[in-house]
Amino acid sequence: MSLRATTIAISKVKRPSTKDAVFSIIIPSWNNLPYLKLCVESVRKNSEFHHQIIVHLNEGIDGSLEWIKQQADIDYVHSENNIGVCYALNGCRSLVQTSYLLFLNDDMYVCPKWDKHLKDEIDDIKSPYFFLSSTAIEPVFSSNCAIQKDYGRTIETFKEAQLLNEFEDLPKKDWFGATWPPNVVHVDVWDMVGGYSTEFSPGLYSDPDFSMKLWKMGVRLFKGVSNSRVYHFGSKSVNRISKNPGYYKFISKWGMTSGTLSRHYLKRGEPFNGPLPEPQRSVSNHLKNIFKGLIAVFQRT
Repeated sequence: MSLRATTIAISKVKRPSTKDAVFSIIIPSWNNLPYLKLCVESVRKNSEFHHQIIVHLNEGIDGSLEWIKQQADIDYVHSENNIGVCYALNGCRSLVQTSYLLFLNDDMYVCPKWDKHLKDEIDDIKSPYFFLSSTAIEPVFSSNCAIQKDYGRTIETFKEAQLLNEFEDLPKKDWFGATWPPNVVHVDVWDMVGGYSTEFSPGLYSDPDFSMKLWKMGVRLFKGVSNSRVYHFGSKSVNRISKNPGYYKFISKWGMTSGTLSRHYLKRGEPFNGPLPEPQRSVSNHLKNIFKGLIAVFQRT
């Protein structure tokens, strides 16, 4: 009997270089053409700087492959199968031509000057050892890092003009715990931690895993930038995938839950006031994680 693994095969297309690009924006997309178009168009019209746009197309059978071939300003990677976000991001790395890799979901619409506020933060930091996130405005509140305001849950109901008129006035301060996209990291730091860990493929819990890898290498500046804002329609691709056991995989790998990382290490959503201190964890928290670790072992057997 012959056992043969399924090969992950991708093809890459590099367009003429954008010499003055500031960020290399990687957008994974899975048969989500209307949202991908809106996302890319928002980057084109609402950015202060020129950026390299790299799209990874999983499958692309909804017309997105034909569309991307016509976009002369977009580099792209294509896989005939859905290989998930971890392989997608890593597969795009070789096309990156700037010093900053920025991960953006295809169901996001960037607001004016979103990139300027991130770049200003980077210029002030004067170091590659950071992890920054934009602040998401969402119709359904998903975390204490986001702003809840409904400007439409689909493209058909999207109130773009109202969003553009109001987004700057929505109250929110800078926050701790940058983890989710849109996020930006220096490519040297990305390379040092090895990008996204493919054991979390297709992607669930790969975001906190990446943050934990940054923490282990000594990064302590995890900042959500309030003034950099995007509208997030909300997990248009994640809701279609088969869920991987990322929760217990994270525990097995790091000896703690992702919630412990978020609350005790990254202080996710709390007001930002500088580099993070070393975590203060209670005895009960340690015992809880030991118990969860035992469950994780049971899940593997």
